[in-house]
Amino acid sequence: MRGSGAEVPAPARGNGQHVLVIVHDSAIAELLSTTLELADYRVTAARTGAQGMTRLAEHRFDLVVMDVSVPDIEELGEGRRFRPADRPPVLFLAEYEKLGLLVPELGLGESDYVTVPFRISEVLTRAHVLLRGRGSARQGPCYGDLVLDDATCQARRGRRALDLTPAEYRLLRHLLVNAERVLSKEQICRHVWGETRAGNAIEKLVSRLRHKVDQEQPPLIHTRRGFGYRLGR
Repeated sequence: MRGSGAEVPAPARGNGQHVLVIVHDSAIAELLSTTLELADYRVTAARTGAQGMTRLAEHRFDLVVMDVSVPDIEELGEGRRFRPADRPPVLFLAEYEKLGLLVPELGLGESDYVTVPFRISEVLTRAHVLLRGRGSARQGPCYGDLVLDDATCQARRGRRALDLTPAEYRLLRHLLVNAERVLSKEQICRHVWGETRAGNAIEKLVSRLRHKVDQEQPPLIHTRRGFGYRLGR
């Protein structure tokens, strides 16, 4: 019998990587998306192969999680050709009888699979393993041409390096990891400073960051009057 003090290993977590979830079943898609987001991944969802192909053409993803029973899966084998640097690893979800349908002709990066029904802890572990070898290529999260390097706490937009203060870097990373979501001033204060700041401290900080980030088009940092701020197109 194990002692009562035995510890259960914590689930593997991400670091703001962008994951494309291609799952037709809405309940499973919601479970995966919510769990991955709680594990510090950014998630975009698609319901069909065609939608998945469109997402892959529009954005750069660090990982694809795909159910092999998704409709029109053959669409993922067509369309644009992936350059080597664009090929995200793919984690397949497949019933044991369908392991022969893992679509090697996708031309994506390395792959792994989890059999259905799956344990969510196994999905997180396999995702972590697939992403582990890609850390040296990109140390932090990205959005379009905006890239952060957490190893050096530096950011760049396209080829231009951004000269950010520590508070500006923390703010930008928080906005980027939560891309397309509106964050309140209170949420930002707690993350950047660990406390609530009085007056217009957030407005000044966001204004300085926007001036540095949005010298190119399209602008990425937006104000939602009465609600807060978001990063996105």
